[in-house]
This record gives sequence, C-alpha cells and structure tokens, in this order.
Amino acid sequence: MAEEKQNVEVEETAAAPEVKETEPKQDPQEFLENFDWEKYEEGIERVDDSKLKEFETLVEENFVDTADEEVVEGEVVHMTDREAIIDINAKSEGVISLNEFRYNPDLKVGDKVEVLIDIREDKTGQLVLSHRKARTIKAWERVNNAHDKEEIVTGFVKCRTKGGMIVDVFGIEAFLPGSQIDVKPIRDYDQYVGKTMEFKVVKINHEFKNVVVSHKALIEADIEEQKKEIIGQLEKGQVLEGVVKNITSYGVFIDLGGVDGLVHITDLSWSRINHPNEVVELDQKLNVVILDFDDNKSRIQLGLKQLEKHPWDALGDEIKVGDKVKGKVVVIADYGAFIEVAEGVEGLIHVSEMSWSTHLRSAQDFVNVGDEVEAVVLTLDREDRKMSLGIKQLTPDPWTDITTKYPVGSRHKGIVRNFTNFGVFVELEEGIDGLIYISDLSWTKKIKHPSEFVAVGDTLEVEVLELDVEGRKLSLGHKQTTENPWDKYSEEFAEGTIHKAAIAEVVDKGATINFNEDIVGFVPQRHMEKEDGKKLVKGEEAEFKIIEFNKDFKRVVASHTAIFREQEDRNVKAAAKKRAASKDEAAPTLGDANSQLQALKDKMEADKKK
Repeated sequence: MAEEKQNVEVEETAAAPEVKETEPKQDPQEFLENFDWEKYEEGIERVDDSKLKEFETLVEENFVDTADEEVVEGEVVHMTDREAIIDINAKSEGVISLNEFRYNPDLKVGDKVEVLIDIREDKTGQLVLSHRKARTIKAWERVNNAHDKEEIVTGFVKCRTKGGMIVDVFGIEAFLPGSQIDVKPIRDYDQYVGKTMEFKVVKINHEFKNVVVSHKALIEADIEEQKKEIIGQLEKGQVLEGVVKNITSYGVFIDLGGVDGLVHITDLSWSRINHPNEVVELDQKLNVVILDFDDNKSRIQLGLKQLEKHPWDALGDEIKVGDKVKGKVVVIADYGAFIEVAEGVEGLIHVSEMSWSTHLRSAQDFVNVGDEVEAVVLTLDREDRKMSLGIKQLTPDPWTDITTKYPVGSRHKGIVRNFTNFGVFVELEEGIDGLIYISDLSWTKKIKHPSEFVAVGDTLEVEVLELDVEGRKLSLGHKQTTENPWDKYSEEFAEGTIHKAAIAEVVDKGATINFNEDIVGFVPQRHMEKEDGKKLVKGEEAEFKIIEFNKDFKRVVASHTAIFREQEDRNVKAAAKKRAASKDEAAPTLGDANSQLQALKDKMEADKKK
C-alpha cells in the first residue's frame, strides 16, 4: 500500500509541470470600458483575433438584434435640454427629441419608454429612434385589443367637431358621435370638452385609420340591467319618479331610470292644452302613475293628471240644469264650441243653440277662442261627465208670438240667406226664417235654380202662405205680392188670336218667340213652315196664331203655318162650293122630270085616241 501511494504521488509530481495555467476570464463591461477605440480605428493598437472573436461573442450575448420598424423597450440614460438618449441594448444608443415626450413632462433618466427603430444606422452611423411612432403602433394594438375583447378604455375629450367630439384614446384621435355621448339628447356639447371619460370602441376602419367610440354604449349596458330590475317590479297604478327626457307635440317621454314611458298629451292635465310644454319642461323631475303596458312591458303608458282628483268630482252641487254659467271658449269646431266653466270641466254649445235662427251657420260666426261667454245649462250628466250649454236661451224665443207678428196673408220684407235646389230661405228677423219654393218666385218666368232670380243678401217682399207653429216652419211666396198677369193674358192670348213677333231662339223641336216680357211662346217645328215651303229662321218676324193657351202650366203654343194654311182651307172650301153650285144648275130638277113625263103621257094618250 505504501508503495502504491508513493508511486501515485510520484506520477502526479511528474505530471505537474505539463499543466498550463489559464488567464482569468475578463469581465465584458471592463473590457469595453478599457478598450481604446481611437487607437484601434487608427491602427495604432492591434487586437488579437482571439480578442475580436471574444468581443463578437459578447455582442451577440448582450445586445439585441435591431430591425427596422420594430418597437422595443429602451431606457433613458441621459437627457439634454432638447433630446433624450435612449439605450435599447443595441450597438449604439439612439437620440429622440423631447418634443415627442411633450405629453410626459415628468420624463427622467432611468424611465422605460417604447421606441420604434426607424433606421438602424444612418449615414453618420447613428441609430434613429422614434417614440411617437412607437406610441402610435402600440396604441393601435391596444385599440384593436380593446375592440376585439370589448374592453372599456379611457379617453380625453379634446374638442368639438361636426357631428360629435374628438377623443384622445391611447394617443389616437377617435371620433365620438353626438348620438353616442348619452342616452338622452345633448343640447350643450361644450360641457364635455376637457373631460376624461370611459368609452367603448365600437368601430375601427383599418383602411382609413378611423376609430369610433361610444360612451352611450356603457350607459346602455348599465341601463339594461336597471331596466330589467325596474320592469320586473312594474305594476298598474304604481307611482314612480321620472325625468322629462323628450317633449313632442303628442306627448312627453319620461325616463324612469333606464325605462322610458309616454305620457300622452291628454293624460298631462285635466284641462285642455295645445302643447305639452305648457305643463312640463325638459329635465323636470315629476311623479307619474303607470296606466298600462304591453305584455313585454316595452311600451309603458303613463299619466300625470291621474295623480289629481278629477275636476268633475269636485264640481259643486250648486250647478244644475237651467242655471246660468260663465266660461272661456277653449275649442271651436264646425258643430259648436267647448266652454271651460271650471278647470277641467267643459260644456258644449252646439251651433244650433247659439241662435234661434233655423238657418245654421258656423260656430265661428258667434264666438272666438278665448272669449268669455255666458250660457245656460241645458243638460248635465255627472256620470258621463258631459254638459250641454246654450246661448240663445238667454234671449226670448221669437216664435212665442209668431201668429201675431206673421199671420197668414200678411206681407213683409226679408233678406235672402241661403239657396237650395227647390227654393230660397228668407230671414224675416233673427230666428225667423221662411222658405219660398221656386214655383212661388215668379208668375211668368221658368226658373231652374233660385240663383237665376235672386242673390244672397237681396231684400225680397214676401207674403206668408202657411204657418206651422209646432214645426217652426214658415212658407212664403214672392209672386203673390204682385198681380197674376196670366189672368189678363188669358183673353189677350186666347186660342185663335193672331200676334206679330220675331223668332228668338231655334231649338231642336221648334223655336221660341217673345210676345212681351212675361209671355214666351213655343212654335213647333212643323208650324214654322212658310207659304213658300221654307222655314222661319232666328230673328225673322212673322204673324203667329195661338193654337194653345194654358194659364195653370204657363204654356203658350203658336203657329205661323196655320195662318196661310187656314186661308188655303177657306179658298178650297169656296171653290168646292162654287163647283157644287154649278153642277146643281146643270143637273135636271124633279119638276122638269115631271113635266117631261106629263108631256110623254099626253102624247101617248093622244096616240091612242087616234
């Protein structure tokens, strides 16, 4: 054992001189700090190949491989008045203008910043970096991530623009439409300028680099939760507090805390109103009652006036039929006017109750909106909440003594108020109208429509023909105020009389002739033939024979042909009579025959005697 141990020690001792002692490994940082670059560049100091290889290894292990358009994180190692020196562990350091850090006035040495390697080495060998471009690239990445993951982002409202606002999100200018600011309409956009708010990225246009954000989407999400909770608790008759969100001509939309309801204009006030803004204003807080809603509770009908007692219920018992009341005209319709006799209590004055006249006119002829009028209560229905009023009842009824004023046969003057196809309505006084039938307008003229004879507003003299007190009807006549000319014309134009006149008009079946102002005769076509065979023409004057006269139907028929035809007939009769007379003279008489017979007899007797 001792020998073996001794042999080993000898071998080790013998081998020791062959082992070479290696130099201690130099620290890379120390090597770089002590390396004389100027001498190396000028070729004064030569560096062993082994040391250069070692340097390249150190560079590969400790410095990043910089590529153009790449965003990396760097550290601020030095700052001047205008620039910041950024170390990104590259072969050289980069310089960035402090203008790119204007948003961060607290920048200091040691801060970590994101930079974009714009150019790895320019013509001077300088590394070109950009913090602004790096922010933009990173901002787009963050915006895209926020959009894809539906994350909430924070932005700064910079200014107003057409249709909305400009918001700074991660350094990108995003557009906030006016409709996406809030769930309720915005009237003052400037109140949001300079505020930091939360948004949701709703749209990104990569082609045009546009970003659209919404603050309303976040509110709606919260409201949707509140809405579900509120809808689940809704009940008819429930009273809730709300805020006036919008006012329209037909009603008011109320925000109930995430759920909108409509108060129709008729449910705002018991009194009649023209527009909801007479009762409420925007952003006003008020209590409303739930009147109804659909199965999904998406349409909620609200009421405001229902929170107060109905005015009809508060109407005193002192008002009864026959009482006189005063009120204001609130609405005028064709059929009448509505009068507000108390707040929320209205009565109707029908147009027929405004005047005793049976000739109905428009309600606007009597009253105007806003007029203060007095009327008499005609009917009162508290259950149906209806009241009818009358104005004419404040004056005496003119038909009370109608038989005294307008007895049958009496004559008066009246004003033409209206036409119908069958006659004319004449007003004798306010409330007393009479009808003149078209056949009672003239004795002689054939009138197709009353407008051919009179005009509205004309004054006519009339005679009372019939009087119906119960039916309040008065029958009048105008022609009865003058003598009937047909009585005297019955002799002047009797059948067979001959008159001279000119053809006035030629019609299909004949012609008309004017004998005088009253008498118009008709000549049938076959009676227009003249003696020479031709027919009379318009304007031609001739003699005519009356062949028909009817006083009751005011009909006169004349004939020109009858005049020369009658003469012809007389001539024919005379000639016939003459011929008959001549024949009578030539023919033998009975006496002659007897004489001849007697002579013959005497001759025969004489012959016998012989």
